Amino acid sequence: MSEESRYFNITVSGLPGCGSTTMLKMLKEHFGGDAWTGFSGGEFMRDYAIKQGLFADNSALHHDATAYPPDFDRQVDMGMRQRLETGKHQVLESWLSGFMAQQVPGTLKILMSCSDEAVRVDRIVNRDNVTPKQAIENMHTRLKKNSEKWSGMYANEWNEWVVKPGTMKADQPIDFWDPKLYDLVIDTYKLSREQSLQTVLDAIQAQS
Repeated sequence: MSEESRYFNITVSGLPGCGSTTMLKMLKEHFGGDAWTGFSGGEFMRDYAIKQGLFADNSALHHDATAYPPDFDRQVDMGMRQRLETGKHQVLESWLSGFMAQQVPGTLKILMSCSDEAVRVDRIVNRDNVTPKQAIENMHTRLKKNSEKWSGMYANEWNEWVVKPGTMKADQPIDFWDPKLYDLVIDTYKLSREQSLQTVLDAIQAQS
């Protein structure tokens, strides 16, 4: 990515099994060296939950956001926004990183999606070594609990960052993963890993 590029930071968001963590790893490998930094919100929060005794480190399935207090949750999320506002050459990956980047100049907001839920389930089954039933229940429970928690926590920010600028209408429900909030949406059911990475690099190059 050149210094003249419109984008000098990247966020990667997506629901479980859509490939956001994989995209973070690929971008870190592509940029290489110490010039770019990468941050995984999920890994950070998981480590925190384990250290606080809120989550068993031998459990394969990932926990939901109710495992840690709202104040800490908000501190981490708003910390990401501050990093995007003040720093450069960062790739931040988390469920809410794209939302936290709303109206922050210079940030390429990527949404990873997967149009076939069976593929998402299969990825989680293989990643966490669980049954399909466990994977499906975990996916749906995490989405429900996280959405409910964050919708209450960030209602004011949603209004300031999304509704007032006209990205979404006031009567539309809060949806942190609505494609309208993102600059680039990648369907990993239709694209390979290599194609997905190239799509991001093409988007960056097109703005250089």
